[in-house]
Amino acid sequence: MNVDPIFSRSDMAEESSSIRLKKFILKKRIIQLLYLEGNKSIPDIGRATGMSIPTITRTITELIDEGLVLDNGIGASIGGRRPNLYLLNAEARYVLGIDMGRFSTHIAVLNLNRQIVTSEAIIVFELEHDETIVDKIYLKFKELIKSAGIDPKKLIGIGVAFPGLIDSKTGMSQTYKNFSDRPLSRFFEDKFDLPVFVENDARVMALGESYFGLAQGKENVLCLKIGAGIGMGMILNGKLYRGNSGFAGEFGHLEVEPEGKLCICGKRGCLETVASGSAIARRAQNDMSNGMISILGKLSGENPEKVDAEMVVQAAQLEDQYSIGLLSEMGEQLGKGIAVLINIFNPEMIIIGGKIGVAENYILDPLQLSLNKYAISRIKRDCQIVTSKLRGKAALLGAFALVIDKIFEELKEYPSNKYKD
Repeated sequence: MNVDPIFSRSDMAEESSSIRLKKFILKKRIIQLLYLEGNKSIPDIGRATGMSIPTITRTITELIDEGLVLDNGIGASIGGRRPNLYLLNAEARYVLGIDMGRFSTHIAVLNLNRQIVTSEAIIVFELEHDETIVDKIYLKFKELIKSAGIDPKKLIGIGVAFPGLIDSKTGMSQTYKNFSDRPLSRFFEDKFDLPVFVENDARVMALGESYFGLAQGKENVLCLKIGAGIGMGMILNGKLYRGNSGFAGEFGHLEVEPEGKLCICGKRGCLETVASGSAIARRAQNDMSNGMISILGKLSGENPEKVDAEMVVQAAQLEDQYSIGLLSEMGEQLGKGIAVLINIFNPEMIIIGGKIGVAENYILDPLQLSLNKYAISRIKRDCQIVTSKLRGKAALLGAFALVIDKIFEELKEYPSNKYKD
């Protein structure tokens, strides 16, 4: 597998006292510092790492020669000589982010400054039955980097947001049988020849919100990804919560209608059957087929089968009363389920994202009315309900964070005080 040398010590001596390993760890610490905090002077880096000015100067010079760090010129004076500042070279390495859904996948390449540097490609397929998905993603990836002029050797890893149940012990999908014979990462690693990290899509969204969105700096946040289904990622006590087997967060399968519609999980009356993107699309398609008058007719070219959740939101924004009513009913049903979450978890914030997040007040207003009925008022008062400001990019940014987290995870094995001059 093609693994970038700065992020792997596989060719190094295992002895923690080795000079090569100490240099490797220091380089990695400096990269992490510049990634997290931006511009730094050599004295700043020395204080943060506990290493001497000569050692830091030599290491920074090596990182510049390797193309990972840039000299950013002279900084402001705080008394005495103005220091040179150094920053991470955002274009030195790239990450491929993949946000997979039941019916479509979004992919994009991001640089080390968390910026999407290619166009965002959308690949349409049916996840449950398509055996060529990874091949399609690979071909689209090759198109993207070619058009953007990106050297494929600068790719350091791939982050994948994948729907459904993913067994944390085996890494295999428990939902999609065409991905159940080996760890999910292997499907991509065999094709891309790069390190691949896969996580449930709602938890990846939560990572994106925690690092780059409204959950930054918050300890207890629930992130709802509402697309074809309904998933939940949880930041509890400042950490991503996965549960014992990695299956935590199946909020969409909370029962809200006893003896209701059959759900994809095999149970009846799940929240997902009445308040997901697929649910409102099915409802709209059925009503349009039965003669419902709506702007959706014009938007779909008078073809009810083409109506999807995004089209319903678009119609609502054009003041289509039928679509506004659909989203209002959806918000009310979501409110019933979210009331349970508030009563149990007492979160400081709940973020609604995914394809339905852009509906904003069309679902938030009825949702709040529903919360007034079902949530304990004293607990509800301490919880802010918001829609994601990252829009559809939360999972792509979370996929990027998933890779970067894994890259720097190794530093936890090497306390800073163990590698001081």
